[in-house]
Order: sequence, then structure tokens, then C-alpha cells
Amino acid sequence: MNLPESVEIVEVAPRDGLQSQERHYSVEAKLKMLDVLADAGFKRIEVTGMVRPDVIPQLADGAEVFERLERRPGVTYRALVPNVKGAQRAIDVRADEMLGLVVASDTYNLKNSKMTVDENVEQLVKMAELSRDSGVPMLVAIGAAMFCPYEGDTPPERVLGIIEQLVPEGINSFYLAVSVGLDNPKTAYDMSARIKDRWPDLALGLHLHNTNGMALATALAAAQAGTEFFEGSICGIGGGIRMPYGMAPYGNVATEDLVHMFNECDVDTGLDTTRVVEAAREIQELLELETTHSYALQGAIKQVVLDQGKTAPREG
Repeated sequence: MNLPESVEIVEVAPRDGLQSQERHYSVEAKLKMLDVLADAGFKRIEVTGMVRPDVIPQLADGAEVFERLERRPGVTYRALVPNVKGAQRAIDVRADEMLGLVVASDTYNLKNSKMTVDENVEQLVKMAELSRDSGVPMLVAIGAAMFCPYEGDTPPERVLGIIEQLVPEGINSFYLAVSVGLDNPKTAYDMSARIKDRWPDLALGLHLHNTNGMALATALAAAQAGTEFFEGSICGIGGGIRMPYGMAPYGNVATEDLVHMFNECDVDTGLDTTRVVEAAREIQELLELETTHSYALQGAIKQVVLDQGKTAPREG
């Protein structure tokens, strides 16, 4: 296997995990969650989205969360910014990084942001100017980068075309979002390889959902193609909010599973598997989650099995 020496694991649960929860959590619970994640060693955390409260009420307190956040040295605290107004709000609350978003499908993008792809790219160009002027770094996520639940397979040229328009604006970091979780390792490898071949100096990431159970295999394939950072959500919570009714109840890949897989493959994540699993358990209790989609949290790691073996009664 031709795997990299290291990858970065980015935690997005405070935003992408909580935005689709029916329950609205307090600012205090969110701040505690951010502390637990920082204590576990995560160096890049997506705190919230600077979005309209009537669209995503679960994130209506985003500015207050940033204002009350106890920032840890060496941790990058990111805000999702859907448009120019959101970008300015992120700058005002001193976000360390801004994440712009465009979905590579007019149908989905209209549902998600009431803009066509071209209109969305125009917004991103203006946001890139704000980023340059303010000194707050910006990266761009391309949603439904390989499959759209309304239009089917996404033509790779559409993704390449979006990047082509934004690179001249100073955007040098992108991630592909497996927004529906119905993609596969080969598609992710091919798409990642095409991007890295064309723009070898771009920082490239992958945001994973696990609807079809292939998220971990997809991450491994993308890593072999040069993808450098991977986004997960602790406990596997959250996911897309503009999906067809009745889809399987799986969302973001569990961060602890990503960490576990890469660590087991001798790819340095800078994170300790046991520590991350402990953080997941603490957050499960904090958020009172009855269901999680996480193998590692359920004990499927070597150390847990070894500890159980030491305490199990002997046969005979």
C-alpha cells in the first residue's frame, strides 16, 4: 500500500454534527464539547456556521459560542460561511479560518443555499477578497463532489471547473465533500488524483459520510491519491440537511473510526486512538446520545479487546 506518512483529522461535529440534531443544545454544552475535543488533541475544529437562524436554528448562537470560546494555543477554530455576510460575521468574531461552500449540483445548491452553482462561485470570489483583506484564511468545500441525490453522478469536469475559477482568487485549499455517503473508493481515488495531478500544490481534503458503509475504505483510497486531511464527526453524528426524505439514518463518518483506521495503518494522525474514543464517550454522555454510528466507540479496538481478555473468566 502506498500510504502517506501522516494525515490531518479535522473535527466538524460542533457544526455539522449538531446542525441536524432535533434537539437544540445550550451554549454551555457546545463550549464543553469544544473543550473535550481540544483536550483530545484535535488541532482543527469546526465550531459553528455563520448562518441565518431561521434556516439552521441549531446554530443560531454561533457568534456567542465564538465570543465565549476558551481558545487553546495551536488549535484552529473554523467557521462555516455560506455567503459574504457570513464571512464578515466570521471575521468579526475572530474565527481562525473560514470555510466557504458550493455544491457541484444546481438542484442541490438551490435547495441548500438558494443559489445556482455559478451564483455561488461569484459569492466565493467576493468572500476570497474579504479573506485576503482581513488575513483570515479561507478554504472551500465542494459538496456532492461525486454524487448528488437529485442529479446522480457528478461529472468530474464540474468539480475541476469550480477549482479552476477559484485558484486565481488565492484559494489554495479545497476539500471534496462526500455529501450523501454513496460514493466509493475508486471514484474518490480518481477524483483526488486528477486534482492533485493538475494542482499539485493545493491542499486537498475529504469530508466523509458513511451511508453505504464505504467511508473508511474511501478515505484510505483518497489518501493513496494524495489527499492530506479528512473530516469526521465525533460519534458519527450529523450529516446533510437537504437529503431526500426516507434516506438511511447514517451521516458523517465517526472521527474515532478515522483515527483508529489511520493509526492502525501506521499513518500518523497526531492523535491517540484511546484518548479520542474516551472523548467520544464523554461527548455521547454530554449530548445524551442514545445512538451512535461508531465502531471504535463500541469497543472495536485492540486495547479494549485485550483488556476484556484479562478480565474474562477462564474456561474449564
